[in-house]
Amino acid sequence: MEGITYWLPLVWAAILAVAVTLYVILDGFDLGLGILFPFVPQEDRRDIMMNTVAPFWDGNETWLVLGGGGLFVAFPKAYGVIMSGLYLPIIVMLLALVFRGVAFEFRWVSKPKHKFWDLAFAWGSIVASFAQGVVLGGLLQGITMTDGRFSGGPLDWMTPFALFCGCALVAGYTLLAATWLIYKTDGALEVFARHSAKIALLAVLAAAAIISLWTPFTMPRVAERWFSWPNLLLLSPVPLLTVYAAWSCWRGLELEKPFQPFGSAIALFLLGLAGLVISNVPYLVPDKLTVWDAAAAPSSQMFMLVGTLLMLPVILGYTVFVYWTFRGKVRHGEGYH
Repeated sequence: MEGITYWLPLVWAAILAVAVTLYVILDGFDLGLGILFPFVPQEDRRDIMMNTVAPFWDGNETWLVLGGGGLFVAFPKAYGVIMSGLYLPIIVMLLALVFRGVAFEFRWVSKPKHKFWDLAFAWGSIVASFAQGVVLGGLLQGITMTDGRFSGGPLDWMTPFALFCGCALVAGYTLLAATWLIYKTDGALEVFARHSAKIALLAVLAAAAIISLWTPFTMPRVAERWFSWPNLLLLSPVPLLTVYAAWSCWRGLELEKPFQPFGSAIALFLLGLAGLVISNVPYLVPDKLTVWDAAAAPSSQMFMLVGTLLMLPVILGYTVFVYWTFRGKVRHGEGYH
């Protein structure tokens, strides 16, 4: 039983990490399109932008459901603390996602009177992206707990660090969306996307540099994890690979490569998420709850794990199938509505 008690939380933590990673990347470029929407006033170009994600966008959010449901089932203590401490930005995020989803569908059926839904799609995407970054920043900076329960105030999350993380994630999703458009479109929209991607990449690099300096100076656990010996040597590939991915993305933009900028942007996100894991493992609530402290009873974890392992290949399979089926460029007049 001790072996199961030790390994089951690690298995569930790995599943949650996969779900969060896939959600951030797959729904990231989806949300990023909404962020770019105000800068593309032409209706035909907006139609193309939305058609590039029309077959995928609702399926992308499956990973958010898996992440939230998995956290509730496998780590109920962490779920309770996170939901209590970050209730407001989480609710704002969910409402924005709902509003954006409604706008995505209603925009097509309400033409030509669809200006309201254009605004709803754009602002729903912007607010949801910003709120996700705030949730991340609020979690990283720590949540006040007493005797295993949340004991802080409803606005403890509202700090300069959390708000800056919200802005940083908006820039990151913009980069993903711009490079996605380079991969999926051509003509004037591709030219716009290439220009936007350069600006977004510079913003992402600036934000990453600031956060990389901010966290070790304000969070001793992060400084100890990254700058103690031999961790300094062992973890050095992460920042070095980040620099290489940024260079690869910029070079792909300059050479007008179709996929290289998008692949490099994904690599930047993966390296960033790896850095977050390295900085905080084994904590789910930094400095407060480890994966073992927050774990549910082994019987509950095992029961849900069986169903999850059965369904996970199915979800991955249909995700790959849909992306493969709708591969290639989306051009004017083509669509899935």
